[in-house]
Amino acid sequence: MPDSKPPHFTVLAILPFAVMAIVAAVDVGAGPGVGYLPLVSLGPAFAGLIGGWRRTALIGAAALLLCTALGIYNESYSQRRLYTAMASVAGVTAAGVAAAVMRQRREAELASVRSIAEVAQRVLLRPVPRSAGPLRIASSYTSAVADARIGGDLYEVVASPHGVRIILGDVQGKGLEAVETAALVLGAFREAAHEEVDLTHVGERVERVVDRELQGEKFVTAVLAEVAGRHTMTLLNYGHPAPMVVRQDGTTCFPEPLRYAPPLGLGLPDIVGPQPYEVDFVPGDQVLLYTDGVSEARDHTGAFYSLAEHSSLLKDHDPEAALNAIRAELVRHAQGPPHDDAAMLLLRYQER
Repeated sequence: MPDSKPPHFTVLAILPFAVMAIVAAVDVGAGPGVGYLPLVSLGPAFAGLIGGWRRTALIGAAALLLCTALGIYNESYSQRRLYTAMASVAGVTAAGVAAAVMRQRREAELASVRSIAEVAQRVLLRPVPRSAGPLRIASSYTSAVADARIGGDLYEVVASPHGVRIILGDVQGKGLEAVETAALVLGAFREAAHEEVDLTHVGERVERVVDRELQGEKFVTAVLAEVAGRHTMTLLNYGHPAPMVVRQDGTTCFPEPLRYAPPLGLGLPDIVGPQPYEVDFVPGDQVLLYTDGVSEARDHTGAFYSLAEHSSLLKDHDPEAALNAIRAELVRHAQGPPHDDAAMLLLRYQER
C-alpha cells in the first residue's frame, strides 16, 4: 500500500483552488465597486510552492479564466481594473512557473546528492551482519548534521578466523574531514581484523595507520572488542566511554580498563598503548557500545542521558527493536535530534 502524503503537502495542494474560490465568492458578494480581482493571482502564487511548472501554468490559466468570468458577471469587462487584474495574474503565473522550474532542479540535485550519500554510507558504514558467531547484532547511527547520512562516528563487525571482532569509534570534529578519517580507521581495522592473530596487534596496526595519516590535533576515540568462542569478551579501549554490559537478570555494569590509553592519532612519544582486559560474556548477556553523542545527550535541564536507567528497554527479543527503543528514548530525552553524532552497536550473546 503506498504511503499517504503528509498533511502539509495535501493542504498546499488544495490551497490555490481554495484561495481562488474564496476570492471569487467575496468578489461576487461585494460587487464590482470593491475590486478584489487582483487577489485571484494568489492561486498561481501558491501553486508554485509544490508540483511542477505545468500544474502552475494550468492553475494560472484557470485564474485568468476566473478573472474573465468575474469581469463579465460584474459587467466590468471593459474596465481598466479588469485588465490590471489579468496582467497581475499573468505576471504571478510566469514567476510561479519560473520558481517551480528552479525548485524542481534543486530537488533533482538534492536527490542526486542523497543517493551519493547513501552509496557512501554503504561503503563507509556498511550494514553490520545480523549475526556473527554466537552474537546477534544491531546497529544505530544518527548524524548531527542536518540531512546527512554519515558523519564522524564509526563501527564495524568482522567475523575473522580468530573470532568476531568489533570496533566502535568517534572521530574528533565533524564534516567531510571527519568522514574521511572514519573511512581511514575502518579500512585499517577491516584489513587488520582478518590478518592479525591477537586483538592487541589489531589495535596497534590501526594506531600506526592513523598516526601516520592524521595531521594536526585530530584524534579518534575507539573501543575494540573480540569474542573468540569463550564466555568472555576481550576489550581494548583508546580513550572511549566504557561499554554497558547488561546481564540476563537485568543488572548493568560499565567495565573500565585499569588504565585508559590516549585516543588514536595523537602520536605521542613514550606512551604505552591500552592493555586488553576481559569481561564475562555468557548466553543471555548483552553489550552496548556507544559514542559520547549518546552518553552526553542532555535534556532541557542539562541532565545527561542515563543508559543504565533505560537498560530495561533492551529486553525486547529483537535486537533491532530494542536498539530502536533506546534511540527513541534518547531523542525524547534530548527533545530533538542529537547535537553530536550518536552511534550504538548492540551485541547480544545468543542462548543455545
